[in-house]
Amino acid sequence: MGWFTRPTAPATRLSVMYADGRTAAGGAALLSPHRVLTCAHVVNDALGRDPYESGPPEAAELTVALHGSGDRGPGPQHRAARVSVWVPARPAASTTVWRGDLAVLELTEPAPPGPRPVVWRDMAEGQELRAWHGGGAAITFADTRVKLQEDAVGYLDGDLSGAAIGPGFSGGPLWSLSDETVVGLVVAHVLPERGRPLGAQDTVRRSWAVPWRTVREELRRAGAAEVLEDCAVHRRSGRDDPAPGALAAELWRLLGDPVRRAQHARALAAALGYEPPAGDSAPSVEELAAVLAAEERALATLSESLAAAAAPGAGRDSLDRLLIAGQLAGARLLSVDEHRLLVAELADLVAADATLLPRAAREALRYTPLPEPLAAPRLSADDIGPVVTELEAYRDGGALPDGTAPVPALLKLVEYAAAGASAGPSRALTAWSDRVAGRLGVHRAALSQRRGDAAAWAAHRPSPVVRLVAELSGAPADGEGRFRCEVWEVRGDGTAARLVAADRPRSPAEIGRLIRESAERAADGGPPVEQIDVVVGRDGLELDVDEWEAGSPFDFLRGVPLGVTYRVAMRCPEVSARAPRREAELRRRWESGHTGPLVVDERTSSSPERVYSLLASTHRDTAQVVVHGPPRDRERLVQLCLAVGVPVVLWDRQAEGHEHAHRLDAVTPAGPLHQLPERVRHFRAERYGAQAPGGARPSLVWEDTELPLPGGLELLDPAEGADIR
Repeated sequence: MGWFTRPTAPATRLSVMYADGRTAAGGAALLSPHRVLTCAHVVNDALGRDPYESGPPEAAELTVALHGSGDRGPGPQHRAARVSVWVPARPAASTTVWRGDLAVLELTEPAPPGPRPVVWRDMAEGQELRAWHGGGAAITFADTRVKLQEDAVGYLDGDLSGAAIGPGFSGGPLWSLSDETVVGLVVAHVLPERGRPLGAQDTVRRSWAVPWRTVREELRRAGAAEVLEDCAVHRRSGRDDPAPGALAAELWRLLGDPVRRAQHARALAAALGYEPPAGDSAPSVEELAAVLAAEERALATLSESLAAAAAPGAGRDSLDRLLIAGQLAGARLLSVDEHRLLVAELADLVAADATLLPRAAREALRYTPLPEPLAAPRLSADDIGPVVTELEAYRDGGALPDGTAPVPALLKLVEYAAAGASAGPSRALTAWSDRVAGRLGVHRAALSQRRGDAAAWAAHRPSPVVRLVAELSGAPADGEGRFRCEVWEVRGDGTAARLVAADRPRSPAEIGRLIRESAERAADGGPPVEQIDVVVGRDGLELDVDEWEAGSPFDFLRGVPLGVTYRVAMRCPEVSARAPRREAELRRRWESGHTGPLVVDERTSSSPERVYSLLASTHRDTAQVVVHGPPRDRERLVQLCLAVGVPVVLWDRQAEGHEHAHRLDAVTPAGPLHQLPERVRHFRAERYGAQAPGGARPSLVWEDTELPLPGGLELLDPAEGADIR
C-alpha cells in the first residue's frame, strides 16, 4: 500500500424502478447530479415494454432510487427521470450479444449530496470487479473478473463462491476492486437451458458488459457530447507516460528534503481526501509525482503551499517549471480550495444577476470559444461548474512582461464579472483573482491591465442593439429540413458583432429558440430587440420563418412563434445584388417619398414584363410592391421586384390565387410604410392568439439601407453555406 491512500467509502448504487415503485428493473450509474446511465432494455422493462423495443419512450417518466451508504444508512431517495439519449439494442454478428443498449436519463431534480458520480476508467483483461443487483442492497454484490475483450464487448467470469450476476443486475456499474473507478455496465448473463440439470460442459457464471470505451463511442455516435463532458474520467499514468518523470525532476529541486516534502505532502493529502500514514514519514518523490499526474487538481493544490514558501529567484523558477510541466500533463488550473471558492462566489453572483457572466464573457473572451452555457442570455447555477472546468484550459494571448506567466482566460472573466458586480461580490472576486494570480506567477502589471479593461467595460454604455440578423444557409446533405444559422447583432450606431456561428445544422424549432435567446442576450439590460432580419437565398423566400417556434421564458406558455414577439422580415441579397447600382436604386426608392405601393393583382397584368414596365415608368420611385396571385407566378414576381431594387415586398404565401387577395387587407398594405412591419406583427399575433384556421400568412421582405447587412452578408450567396470569419 502506498503513502497516499483513501479511506474506504461505500459505492453509490442506483435502481431503475418498476411502476410499482417497490422492485427494481435494473441498476444504473450516476454520471452527474443530473444524469444517470443505464441499459435501454432496463428502461423498456421498467416501462412494461418489450425489452428490445427500438423506439424511444416518448415523454415517459421513470423513477430512480439512489442508495447512499448501504443497509445501515438512510433509506433510498427517489428522483423522477426522463430519457434524454436513446441508443437501442441492435443486432450483432453473434446471436448471444448485441450492440448499443444504452439510455441516459435526466433527473428532474438534482441527486442528493450523498451519492457520488462514478469515475470511469478503461476496462482491461484480468481486472477484478464487483457489481450489485439493481435493488441496491449491500448483500447482493457479486464479484467477477474480465476474461476477454473482443469486438467492443467485455466478457466476465465469476468464481463458484458467493453470489452470481443474474437477472436484475443489468445497467449497473462494474466497480474495480483495486480502486473506486467504474469500467463499464453489466448488460446480460448466460443462463443454462431451463428444464435440464447442469452439466460439466455447461457455461457457468459468464456475463458480458459494455466497456467504458464502447460507452464513449456509442454516446458520441448518438450526438451526446455534452453527456461525455459531464463524465469524470480517472487519469492514471502508464509506464510510457512522460508526465510523472517531468514532474519528478522539478519536485527533486523543490522537495528534495524529506522533512519539507512530508509537510507539503500532508497538506496535499488533506485537501484531496487521502489518509497518509501516521508519523512523520514522507512519500517518495516518484509516488508524489504519480499522484500529481493522476489527480487533476493535485498540482495546483500542492503549488499553493509551495508558492507561499517559495523564495524569489531559484525557488520561484522551479515552481514555474513545475506548473508548466503540469499544464503539459493536463493538470487543472485551480486547486481544490480555489475551485470550490470560485464556484460558490459565482453561484451567488448568478443568483443576483443571471445575465452578468454571459455579458462579461462576450467582452472579456471575444476571441475565445465560449462554453455553450455562456452563449445563452442567462447562466444557470447548475452550469457554473462545467463552465469553470472548460475555461481552465484556455490561456490569454495578450502582451505580457518578459518571463511571466500568461493571464488565464478564467481570471480575465472573473475580473470582468467583478467589475460588473456589486461592491461585496466584487471585492471577494478580486481577492480570489489576486490569490490565484500570485500562485501562478502572473505579473501584477498584466493583471492590472486586465482589471483596467474590465473597469472601462463596466463603465461604458454602448449603443443599444436595434435588430438581429439571422442568416440561413441550407444543408442539402441533411435531408431533414434543417439549416445552418449565423446570428449577428446590429447596434444603432451601425456596428455589428456575430453572436452565433453557423456551426451545425439545426431544426426550425432550434433556430427559433436560438434567435429568441440571442435577442434576449443582445438586449443586455437595455431596450428589447424588436426587429429580426432573416437572410435567405432565392429558394428560401417562401420559408415560414415567422411561424417557427421560439419557445418562451414562461413555463406556462410554450410554442410562441417568432413573428408574434418580433417584427420578422426577410432579406435576400442573392437576388437583390443582381440589380445594377443596387445600393443607389434602393436608396433612391427609399427617399422617393413613399407615394404608395404598387399592387399586383388580377386588375393589373401580372406578367413579369408588365410589372417590370410599371416599375421602370409610372412606379419608378415606388418603394413597396404587394404581390397577389398563384404561387408559381408570385414567386417570379417577388424575385423580379427584388432584382430591380424594390426594398419592400409583401405577399401572402398561403394564397392560392387572386381570389385570396382580400386576406391581406387586415395588414393595411397602403398604410404608412414605416409602420408596416409592426402592422404585420400585430396581424401575426392576432392570428396566433385566435387560433383561427385559414387566413393570410404574410411574408415580408424589408431591405434597409440605413442599417446594411453586417460583415460579408451583402455579397454572400446563402445557399453556399459560407462561414464568416
